[in-house]
This record gives sequence, structure tokens and C-alpha cells, in this order.
Amino acid sequence: MKFKKTDIIKDVLEKHERAEEILTEFGFHCLYCPMSQMESLEEACQVHGIDIDELLKALNK
Repeated sequence: MKFKKTDIIKDVLEKHERAEEILTEFGFHCLYCPMSQMESLEEACQVHGIDIDELLKALNK
């Protein structure tokens, strides 16, 4: 599966076996907060100052 900027964090966590580890390494520390239920990877990256392209590379390895 290829992840995209518009994917919701909750869905990524459910579909990628290492998502929690990868997202935490990139600085996401509230992966199970209410916002993760509706926030896209791109939106979260903007809030946390994370490069979305680098995150997608890591998730799509």
C-alpha cells in the first residue's frame, strides 16, 4: 500500500505495522489523541513542522 498526504493518521496506524514507530521518530507524540481520528498526514505535518515528503518516504519504504 502506498500512503499519501491525504491519508488520515488513524488509518495509517491501522494499515502500517511500523506506523507508530515511524511517526514517533518524526515527532508525532500524540498519535491517539482525538485529532488523529480525522487529521491527515499533511495537516499534522504542518502543525508539527515536519517535512511531509520525508515522512512519506519513510512510510512507503
